Amino acid sequence: MITLLLVPLLLPWAAPALARRVPAHCSPSAALWALTVSAVLLAGGSVAALGTLTLTGLLKIPAFAALGELVHPLPTPSAWVLLPLAALAAGLLTLAALTLVLSLVRQSAGLRTARAAADRRPAAGDLCVIDSPRPDAYALPGRPHRIVVTTAMLRSLDASEREALFAHERAHNTGGHHWFLAVAELTAHCHPALRPVRDAIRLAVERAADEAAAGTVGDRRLTARAIARAALATNGREATRPTVTPAATTGPVPQRVAALMAPARPTRHAVPWIAALLAACAVLSCATAATGAVRVHEDIEIAQGETGG
Repeated sequence: MITLLLVPLLLPWAAPALARRVPAHCSPSAALWALTVSAVLLAGGSVAALGTLTLTGLLKIPAFAALGELVHPLPTPSAWVLLPLAALAAGLLTLAALTLVLSLVRQSAGLRTARAAADRRPAAGDLCVIDSPRPDAYALPGRPHRIVVTTAMLRSLDASEREALFAHERAHNTGGHHWFLAVAELTAHCHPALRPVRDAIRLAVERAADEAAAGTVGDRRLTARAIARAALATNGREATRPTVTPAATTGPVPQRVAALMAPARPTRHAVPWIAALLAACAVLSCATAATGAVRVHEDIEIAQGETGG
C-alpha cells in the first residue's frame, strides 16, 4: 500500500520534461488544455496520496486509533517506517497549504488594487488608459473585463501595433485565460515538480493569445512586431501586477515572436504522442492514488471489525 501511494508523489517529476515539449507539438489551445488538465490530475493525485499517508500514520497512534474505533490493529508496515513517512506527508501538506494561502492573499490584494486603479479611470469600451511613465498592458479579469494600458506603452507603439496589442489582450479575456493561470498557480503549490508546468501553461496562454491576435488583425508579422516592441519597452522590468493577469510582455518573448514569424501550422486532429504521454502519467497518478485510498479504507473497515476478521 505504501509503495502504491509513493507512485503519485514520484510521477510529477516526469512532468516538467514532457510539459516543456508539449507546446512545440500541439496547437496553442490544445497545449493549454492538455497541460492544465494534466497539472490538475497530477496535483490531485499528489495531495490525495499525502493525505492518505497522513491518515494512515495517525491511525497507528493509539489515541487516534481509539477515535477511529479501531478494534483490530491496522494492517500496515512497521511504525518505524510508516510514522516518519506520515510525519513528512503531514509537513508537506501543511507547507503547501500555507504557501497557497499566502499566494491567494497576495493575488487577491493585487487584483483589488488593479481593479480599483482601473475603475478610477474612464473607459472607452473595454479599454482603460492609466497615466504612468512605466510601459505596461494587461488583461484585467472581473466584471466587466478590462484591457489596461499605460500611456507610456501607448507612446511606445504605432497605431497598427496598438491594435495588435489590444487584440492580444482581448483574446486573453475572451478565452478566460486568467482561469488557466489561476489553476496553474494552484497546482504549483501542490508539488514542487509542477512549478515548471506552471511556466509551460503561462507560455501556452500567451501563444494562444498570440495566434488569436494574429487572426484578428490578419498579419502575423505585425503581431510579432507589436509584442516584441512592447516587451522591449518594458526594458526587462517585471510588473508588480498579479500573475493571474495575462499580458503580452510575459513569458519567453523571443520564442513567441519566432513562432509568429513562422508560417501558421495546419490544425492537427491527432493527439501528439508527447501530450498523450503526459496525460497517461496524470491518469496513472490519479488511479494509483485512488487505489491506495480505497485499500486504506478497506483496511480501516477490517480494523473496525466491520468486514472480515
